Amino acid sequence: MPHYFDAAHREEIETLRQRFTARTEWPTWLLFIGVYVGWFSIVLGSDRLGLWWSTLLLIPLLVLWLSVQHELLHGHPTRWQTLNKVLGYAPFAVWYPYTLYRDSHLLHHRDEDLTVPGRDPESRYLSAEQWQRSSLFEQGLHWLNKTVLGRFVLGAPLALLALAGEELQRLKAGERQAWLMWLTHGALTLLMLTFIARYSALPVGHYLLLISVPALSIAMIRSYYEHRPHVQPEQRTVINEAAWPWRWLFLNLNFHLVHHDLPGLPWYDLPRVYRARREQWLARSGGFVVQGYAQLMRQHGVRAIDSPRHPFH
Repeated sequence: MPHYFDAAHREEIETLRQRFTARTEWPTWLLFIGVYVGWFSIVLGSDRLGLWWSTLLLIPLLVLWLSVQHELLHGHPTRWQTLNKVLGYAPFAVWYPYTLYRDSHLLHHRDEDLTVPGRDPESRYLSAEQWQRSSLFEQGLHWLNKTVLGRFVLGAPLALLALAGEELQRLKAGERQAWLMWLTHGALTLLMLTFIARYSALPVGHYLLLISVPALSIAMIRSYYEHRPHVQPEQRTVINEAAWPWRWLFLNLNFHLVHHDLPGLPWYDLPRVYRARREQWLARSGGFVVQGYAQLMRQHGVRAIDSPRHPFH
């Protein structure tokens, strides 16, 4: 537990960890089972639901699945990494193998490197050198990606293009781990798409382009302004006091500073820990607080929230 927590705060968190809920992790198990049951029910029932109702139900379900995968890689609902990997490897959201997401995201949790290009794998900023090498068109895309609308439309395609470039380099270099990961993920994805083609009314192309990509685009809204450059690492991570639909889809990751300080804390305890010490968390964030995703949409729907060039890297 971080050293800056006082004794009373430590005791509060330790009490949470001793509860039946935390010991059994039943909310996460229930959520995990619910996503699986929901996915198969919608896919198998798509002929009765119809194409577009199935689409509208599957998109938020895939966003929720991405959030469940995030819980799995942080040690929930079990403490066994291998078991969590097996539980989370279903390629419902298609594009990111679980192990790639897990390894990259755990590197992102080195708070001293947050937002730093080349060191934080989830940084949305460019170094001065990267910025100078970019064409005017590329710079324009990066500026657009700093608006909420641009992030929703361009965030997923840009992320997938970057992913393809990075992973093709690894495959060309003959990295054994990369080959095993992509062959496994590819085989499971092919099996899933074959199942969809055979047992549902959903065309495979429709699932890929109009379900999985929009789900990734919605997930991009969560990470739109989770971090900012700041000299103090603890003031680089946001507290977003979002409304319940977003909190549910993102499993309370809007309380992002709480998650970074206590990455082992399960999703259902993040609001409780935040509200118990709200003023302390606000002070620790340096006032880096957003009043919900609606505020971001109103203020930065078409206006960049900051520069894509890292200010002091």
